[in-house]
Amino acid sequence: MATHKGFTLWFTGLSGAGKSTLARMIEDRLRGLGCRVELLDGDVVRTHLSKGLGFSKEDRDENIRRIGFVCQILSRNGVIAIGAAISPYRAIRDEVRGRIENFVEVYMECPLEVLVERDVKGLYKKALAGEIKQFTGVSDPYEAPLDPEVRINSSAEAPEKSLERIWETLLRLGLISPDGAAPGPAGG
Repeated sequence: MATHKGFTLWFTGLSGAGKSTLARMIEDRLRGLGCRVELLDGDVVRTHLSKGLGFSKEDRDENIRRIGFVCQILSRNGVIAIGAAISPYRAIRDEVRGRIENFVEVYMECPLEVLVERDVKGLYKKALAGEIKQFTGVSDPYEAPLDPEVRINSSAEAPEKSLERIWETLLRLGLISPDGAAPGPAGG
């Protein structure tokens, strides 16, 4: 049985980089150890919490603020909040980080060529052809984190290896303790 502090694990990266996959893997591991955890996936949030928002910079920022607000509430109440959203702008991610005491950023990087190959819906090809406007990483910017707690290149590393690196970071920061002992001091 694991013990844990409330914290937010924030996955950022381009569409198709593996945010949701890895977020679900860590969620499953934490739940399996009896942790209180909630996953806020960007696609799901867009249909419920952020319904009606478009893809302008202002709307994207508002979407991330909303996800961040929910993560903040969960974290301060002892829940592990996992946010998995493109969150393309560094300033808004830093704003959210500034409001959450224990914030761990995971940057999922992946070359555009690989993302295009992985894209079963063909959205990247449409965006590259100019058929989709405001597509992050193609016609809209993505500002990579400067100093994330974990940096993962999903084109070069198996998800299981990435999961272990995230797990080791959470242990090192004292946010989880898989042996049931009280976690140590948390990093931020």
